[in-house]
Amino acid sequence: MIKTLLSASVFSALATIALASTASADLPNMSGTYRCEASGDGCKWSGSTFTVNQTGNVLDAKNDKGDIGSGHMTSPITVSMGPPWNMFGVIHEGNTIEWSNGTQWRKQ
Repeated sequence: MIKTLLSASVFSALATIALASTASADLPNMSGTYRCEASGDGCKWSGSTFTVNQTGNVLDAKNDKGDIGSGHMTSPITVSMGPPWNMFGVIHEGNTIEWSNGTQWRKQ
């Protein structure tokens, strides 16, 4: 009985690791420098360039004003960014992110 429970626990842990590895492998590489584009003043308050570093599904961003924020890839095509920007985004081909605040970040 104990051997069966131990085997089931080990199998469950390995399956979880395998699923996490697959999910990370399916995510696009978002690391790089982005230029903010907007039709109005949307980029004025948030900065004009952003450097993004990605580790798994975690994104760390810093703008040209020195503001630093963290976010998460919530799927292969969606991202959420916390303070100071607090926005949700959709990733388009070419690694352009269209944000809920009306701005776009285009990978350089």
